[in-house]
Amino acid sequence: MTSSEEEFKWLLQEEVHAVLRQLQDILKEASHRFALPTSGSGGAVKQENFVLSTSGTDQVKGVMTLQGDALCQADVNLKMPRNNQLLHFAFREDKQWKLQQIQDARNHVNQAIYLLMNRDANYQFKTGLEVLKLMDAVMLQLSRARNRLTTPATLTLPEIASSGLTKMFTPVLPPDILVNFYINLNKLCLTVYQLHVMQPSTTKNFKPAGGSVLHNPGAMFEFGSQRYEVSHVHKVECVVPWLNDALVFFTVSLQLCQQLKDKISIFSSYWNYRPY
Repeated sequence: MTSSEEEFKWLLQEEVHAVLRQLQDILKEASHRFALPTSGSGGAVKQENFVLSTSGTDQVKGVMTLQGDALCQADVNLKMPRNNQLLHFAFREDKQWKLQQIQDARNHVNQAIYLLMNRDANYQFKTGLEVLKLMDAVMLQLSRARNRLTTPATLTLPEIASSGLTKMFTPVLPPDILVNFYINLNKLCLTVYQLHVMQPSTTKNFKPAGGSVLHNPGAMFEFGSQRYEVSHVHKVECVVPWLNDALVFFTVSLQLCQQLKDKISIFSSYWNYRPY
């Protein structure tokens, strides 16, 4: 057996498993970030408070309580630009809002861990191709996890208006206010839209807006047989430190997978005729 073949055999039997163990450790850390269990509390997920505001303006301020993948409290103050009237609304006590992006990202991480655990230390990889297929499957789950956090949903204004989120607040949101929460990278974001009803005389210029993560003033839509135009948009956000950690873990894990793929590929000339 040549030294290169020896090296390849060692790579398949030893180094692959070392990398898989390392990946499992990193992804379990990532998974713990999403679960946020507090020590000694019977596995309950701790609540964290975040203040969402923008420097230089006090138009909108939000205080959010995040518990894992759920917003369990939200407290929003809005200063109306027209008359400086202060509006205050908060989640009803019996309500919480699931952040689907966090839930989905966690599920993809756990799927990646499951794939790795299925190839424990006793498993013998026979070919390089087998390792590549495993790495591709793990990388697919990690890319999906990352994309869920980095790519908020594009929604139309009628979708935001009909979302269950509008029913969460007390007092009930006025008809000329829309709100949306989402995750963007490592940030929890709140957008508040102020609307005005379009008069029938102006609807000849009516062009409904398509889907977007963030709509601009001037965007128009129809909802409940009424036509509206967005007059003001307020976006406030706050960094969630453990989402930042999770994104770093995804990046490091994807790099490890790619490095292992590259090492295996160097020996590709041995695959076709010499399984180990």
